[in-house]
Amino acid sequence: MVIAETGVLTRGRDTLRMVEMEVPHPGANEILIKVSACGVCHTELDEIEGRTPPPRLPVVPGHQVVGRVAAAGPGAKRFHTGDRVGVAWIFSACGHCRFCRAGQENLCQEFKGTGRDADGGYAEFLKVHEAFAEPIPEPFSDLEAAPLLCAGAVGYRSLRLTRLRDGEPLALVGFGASAHLVLQMARHLYPASPLLVFARSAQEREFALGLGATWSGGHGEIPPQPPVAAIDTTPVWRPPLEALAVLAPGGRLVINAIRKEDQDKAALLEVDYPSHVWLEKEIKSVANVTRSDVSEFLQLAAEIPIRPEVQAVDFAQANRALTELKEGKIRGAKVLEMR
Repeated sequence: MVIAETGVLTRGRDTLRMVEMEVPHPGANEILIKVSACGVCHTELDEIEGRTPPPRLPVVPGHQVVGRVAAAGPGAKRFHTGDRVGVAWIFSACGHCRFCRAGQENLCQEFKGTGRDADGGYAEFLKVHEAFAEPIPEPFSDLEAAPLLCAGAVGYRSLRLTRLRDGEPLALVGFGASAHLVLQMARHLYPASPLLVFARSAQEREFALGLGATWSGGHGEIPPQPPVAAIDTTPVWRPPLEALAVLAPGGRLVINAIRKEDQDKAALLEVDYPSHVWLEKEIKSVANVTRSDVSEFLQLAAEIPIRPEVQAVDFAQANRALTELKEGKIRGAKVLEMR
């Protein structure tokens, strides 16, 4: 499946096109992966609708890729044929700039995103440098492992950036693929912390409570106690503004999104300095992930163990999956299954 052009995604308009391509040939230090599953992410919607830096067109999207090593290029020795591996959003980075040397390769000016700057996992095969593939822990099926590679890894980075201490209340703003994994992480890492979930539908709120949330309400509702930290995973501006209004003094809001949707920009005109920003409240953005985010999270997920809620979708129905994602018809994470 390729993105051939960008534009607003609407029901009935197939923005992905199925095409025949040659099987990629792995070069030096690269591996060829036969894909078995690929998660469907809101980032694909951002690429199609023009909210990310422009993708390389045409491009095969998908950056939550699980499969098995089918071949190795010259010098590639990290994996063996048949090993199960995953590829996340970070496809490559330069390795020598000040950010890469400091372990912040997510900020590298030469950062390449899988499925945006290089062909991704909405395909039968994918090639990648062996250093940017990760072994998949045994407890997870291919379908379960796919959302761990982005929704889980970026959620892990977001949770670390909150600087939360055990016992401090944490709010999750929006409850989709990433937040339902963050909730399970937070319960394990911060067992004394109240977990407050803001979600748009009764079904999502019930889902959150079933996974162990302390409280769940609609966007704009007042939680039983002010959160010290909040993680926003919504594609719009109003929910994080409402979270800022109830954030404790000195609290930190982490925004986990590449872009916000343009039609919601009017909400920014409602920013009120005394209620939203004053008393040393902080806003921190999340940019991409590092390889260490992915590897550390996969180990943590296996230890807990985290169990992603997955909706399997046949590969040929990728357009339908993206449309349903945009319409909010999702519980947990959607994953394309290659058969």
